[in-house]
Amino acid sequence: MNNDEFISRQYHLRNPKSSNLQIFKSSNFQIETLELETQKPQLTYNMSEYINNSEVRKAKLKELILKLHHGGQQEDVRNELLLSLSQIPYGEVVEVEQELISEGLPEEEVLDLCDAHSAVLEGRVDLSALKPVAAGHPVDVFRKENEEIRNVCNAIFATVSEIVHSSDTQIADKVMRLRGLFNSLFDVDKHYQRKEYLLFPYLEKQGITGPPKVMWGKHDEIRDLIKGAIEVLQTPDITKEEFEAVAEIVLRPAARGAQEMITKEEEILFPMTLDTLTDQDWYEISRQSIEIGFCLYDPQEEWIPEGVDTSTITTGHRNGDFMQLFTGSFNAEELTAVLNALPVDITFVDKDDKVKYFSQTPDRVFQRNRAILNRDVRHCHPPASAHIVDKILDDFRSGRQSRAPFWINMKGKMIHIEYFALRNDKGEYLGCLEVSHDVTYYRELEGEQRILSYK
Repeated sequence: MNNDEFISRQYHLRNPKSSNLQIFKSSNFQIETLELETQKPQLTYNMSEYINNSEVRKAKLKELILKLHHGGQQEDVRNELLLSLSQIPYGEVVEVEQELISEGLPEEEVLDLCDAHSAVLEGRVDLSALKPVAAGHPVDVFRKENEEIRNVCNAIFATVSEIVHSSDTQIADKVMRLRGLFNSLFDVDKHYQRKEYLLFPYLEKQGITGPPKVMWGKHDEIRDLIKGAIEVLQTPDITKEEFEAVAEIVLRPAARGAQEMITKEEEILFPMTLDTLTDQDWYEISRQSIEIGFCLYDPQEEWIPEGVDTSTITTGHRNGDFMQLFTGSFNAEELTAVLNALPVDITFVDKDDKVKYFSQTPDRVFQRNRAILNRDVRHCHPPASAHIVDKILDDFRSGRQSRAPFWINMKGKMIHIEYFALRNDKGEYLGCLEVSHDVTYYRELEGEQRILSYK
């Protein structure tokens, strides 16, 4: 067997508990334990072969990724990469990852290697063939969201460093600010969901299954870190010493994970998907994205490519879609107009505590945009009031309460805010309705007005 065949068919996986080497064979995925010399065969190719031969490049990349798996240092592997391969087409990175999984390397192992080989490849992926996208295209939206995610992560790093290097032992206000940033960062869940439930299925139809599974695993890791950060930052009277400990364990890793995912998306995933999916695929993804919602960014442009079948997606904006209710009916256009004409702002939160709808009255008391859709309602409020939101939702869900009124003075106006529990005929909890209203005008009314006046 020559060296090329060896690399393409067998991969050395060192057992950390044994001097033996395990070999995963692509033919049957069975594991054999063999006594072998620890010295792996060295591949030798000249530079022209690397440049002109895709298969040779991929073989070398596999070799380097498996060196990481064997415990090789990232810096050493990166230096070898720089010496042997100047640039790697993004498609080949995906192919190598897919091949490693199909040839026996468990997905969990690839997941463990993901961050390491991404760090090694950073800046070495050839994006010269990257296809451009129009404003409003799903990839354009993902990139705009990434800009906002990156900004939040940078603010987290800055705030963590500010607290760590502060001589002030009173850190409660800064911790509260940091908690608000992590609440915002958790919005990345919608960014990831659109990849998982819209983008990945189209890739799987094209036979690309391994990389999406690995990336989904990284999503879950990042989600858990962000949730852990939020939970830690809720600790009453956290000390500076305690904060410094969790900063290295949870806080910085959470923000770092979100930033590293941006690199994986923009250097590998998006270029590859633009080469793989059709405009029809992208249009269907675009139209379905609103059901999941957007992350820290509300797209303003609607992207409709030429030549696509727009009938494949139904939306709530078709005038012919009537909704029959017990006391009458609306079409979507009429219902939207009615809800926006009400002299109050309404926001609907479903039984899973996700924001599902808000009205668009001309002068909203509290501004909303579509980036909050499908977001946990707790993350739509300042951290200081999150416990109040939790209390209301718990009382509504249990049936202990059905209404919760508040009124506040805000910028010289009296604002009335009331939450209503929504239940069906069986008494089952459907969700919560927030109703906000500027009542300043009504508080000033005196006497009667029986004559028509449009003031």
